[in-house]
Amino acid sequence: MGFNCGIVGLPNVGKSTLFNALTATQAAESANYPFCTIEPNTGRVAVPDERLDKIAAIAKSAKVIHTQLEFVDIAGLVRGASKGEGLGNQFLGNIRECDAIAHVLRCFENDDITHVEGDVDPLRDAETIETELMLADLESLERRFDQAAKRAKGNDREAKEQAAVMEPLIAALRDGKPARSVEFSKEQQVTVKRLQLLTDKPVMYVCNVGEDDAATGNALSAKVEEWAASQGAGTVTIAAAIEAEVACLPDDEQAEFLESLGLEEPGLARMIRAGYSLLGLLTFFTVGPKEARAWTVRRGATAPEAAGAIHTDFQRGFIAAETISYADYVACNGENGAKEAGKMRQEGRDYRVQDGDVMLFRFNV
Repeated sequence: MGFNCGIVGLPNVGKSTLFNALTATQAAESANYPFCTIEPNTGRVAVPDERLDKIAAIAKSAKVIHTQLEFVDIAGLVRGASKGEGLGNQFLGNIRECDAIAHVLRCFENDDITHVEGDVDPLRDAETIETELMLADLESLERRFDQAAKRAKGNDREAKEQAAVMEPLIAALRDGKPARSVEFSKEQQVTVKRLQLLTDKPVMYVCNVGEDDAATGNALSAKVEEWAASQGAGTVTIAAAIEAEVACLPDDEQAEFLESLGLEEPGLARMIRAGYSLLGLLTFFTVGPKEARAWTVRRGATAPEAAGAIHTDFQRGFIAAETISYADYVACNGENGAKEAGKMRQEGRDYRVQDGDVMLFRFNV
């Protein structure tokens, strides 16, 4: 299953520097001028999870394979993008292909790095991009609503379903509220997803601060955190420039460097976990002597759906899932101990996978 998170923001806020650090590459050129990124760069990164390392050690697995998340570095947006300013149309099209949005906000002062608006104000910047996304959504919906309404009069069932969700969405957007603020039934949510609205996507705000504020944040990032909380959104505070330095260091030097800055772990680890959470994902594990591996499914996935994440044949011929919780696996020192303690469960088709489950699938095709 592929999941990706688009990194968006105004030009010169540190998106490409952050992307470089995330992917430990220089795939995205960083420069002090707008639209340095034109084509979206993509990179897959391992989701850090100490649990996987722990169960691998217990099982003496020869290989450890972490689950991954894809990040997409998208061209900087400017005011008027919804009308095609800058690289607006291309930018908006790239966002539509992403599952979620990581919105980078500049929360540092630096006279050597120009700001497209002339000064640093992360809340204004957040509003600028959100406004452009809402305008793009509104234009798209208004154009399609008239067509859907006409077809609905002719008893077109699909058109009726579309019109029923478009109307409240248009009202919200005209009122300056994003699509994600409108509540729908589970059935209607399927129709909403097909509309591919930009402001329906889950969003987190990444506060890019200077080196001196990497551990504690600053007044600007504090304002963003307070504002994001009022929007029901999460935040992560990092210093992208520092993260880029850390990514280039040998593993044995990273911890010492971070400690010197008062940091317990790279900010990127927090951002990756936040992105994973933002997308509504959970992790289950498979483990054996050959490999211990983390797998990704959406929260609420059934045991057969989890089996399908490994191979479609596993889902098609699903019989049962032998399941041990992570806590029991560790407490019982592995699979045999869990069996002896009665902690291994046989779960059927209706079982909802829990984060941290260690699973072995039985199937027949």
